[in-house]
Amino acid sequence: PTERGEAAVLPAGRHEFPFTFQLPEALATSFEGKHGSVRYWVKAKLHRPWATVKKAKKEFTVIEPIDINTPALLAPQAGAKEKFARAWYCNRGQVSVSAKIDRKGYTPGEVIPIFAEIDNGTSRAVVPKAAIIQTQTFVARGTKKQKKLVVTSISGDSVAAGKREVWHGRALKIPPVGPSILHCRIIQVEYSLKVCVDIPGSSKLILELPLVIGTIPLHPFGSRTSSISSQCSVHMEWLSSIPERPEAPPEYSAVVSSPEPEQSLALPSPGLRSALEGPFFAYIQEFRFRPPPLYSEVDPNPPSEAARPRCMTC
Repeated sequence: PTERGEAAVLPAGRHEFPFTFQLPEALATSFEGKHGSVRYWVKAKLHRPWATVKKAKKEFTVIEPIDINTPALLAPQAGAKEKFARAWYCNRGQVSVSAKIDRKGYTPGEVIPIFAEIDNGTSRAVVPKAAIIQTQTFVARGTKKQKKLVVTSISGDSVAAGKREVWHGRALKIPPVGPSILHCRIIQVEYSLKVCVDIPGSSKLILELPLVIGTIPLHPFGSRTSSISSQCSVHMEWLSSIPERPEAPPEYSAVVSSPEPEQSLALPSPGLRSALEGPFFAYIQEFRFRPPPLYSEVDPNPPSEAARPRCMTC
C-alpha cells in the first residue's frame, strides 16, 4: 500500500523491491547430515485477487564465526596413555603413548604439528597412526545418535619390539571441512585428534585430543589490531566460491572394516585424498621476506672525502 493506505496499482512490466534483513548474532552454521540439517532460506509471496498465491524460495548459507585467537583455543593440548598388551591372559608387555599439539583451535588448510613418543615394551612390532575424526551428534525427543567420519589420517613407521619412536612435529594437514558447531541444541559437530597404536593380537591404544575447527585464522605474531567483525568480513570472501552443498567426507564405518570401528584409524581412500587437496574457504596468510644482501669485503657505499676523519697532527 501507499503512504495514504491505498492499494498501489502496478503497471505492466518488471518491478523490483529491494529489502534487507538483520540476522541474529547467534546462528548455527549451515549443515547437512544424515539424521538432520541446518538450513536457511528467504521466502517471498505474491498475493493476487481471485488467483493463487505465487511463492518463491531462495536458500543461503550461514557461517558462524569462530575466532581461534582466544585463550581457550590457543592453549596447548597434551595427554598420555598406556596399556598392557594381553593375549590369552598372558601379559606381553606394556605400550605407552604421549602426544602434544601447540593449540586447540585450527582452521582448514593449516598443518597440525604432532609431537609424540611411542614406547613399545612388547615382543612384537607396533604401528602408530594419527587421524582427525569428525563426530556428528543429533538430539531429538530424548534420543541421541552419533555419526563419526575420518577426515584425514597418517601412518607412522613401525616401531620394533623394545624400541621407542619419537615424532618431532609430524605434519597433519586439515582438509576442507566445515567449522565446529558447538552451540546448537539439536545438532553438534565436533572434532578430535586421535593418536593410536596398532598392537598385534590386542586392542588398540588410543589417545584423543580435542580440536575446534574455526573460521577466523590465527592472527600474525599473536597480536590483534582489528575487531572480530572486521576480521570476519575480510576472511569471509571465500563464501562466494563455496558450493551450496559441499561434498561430505567418507563415513567412519565405510573407511573402517575392523571389528572395533570406533578405535580404528584407517587411511582414507585415494579418491578422498585427491578431493581433499582442493582449495578451502579459509584464508591462509603468507609471509614473504626479502633475502639479506650478499656479504662483500668492499664497502658498496664508501664515505665521501668531506666525511672522512682527518689526523689532528697533519
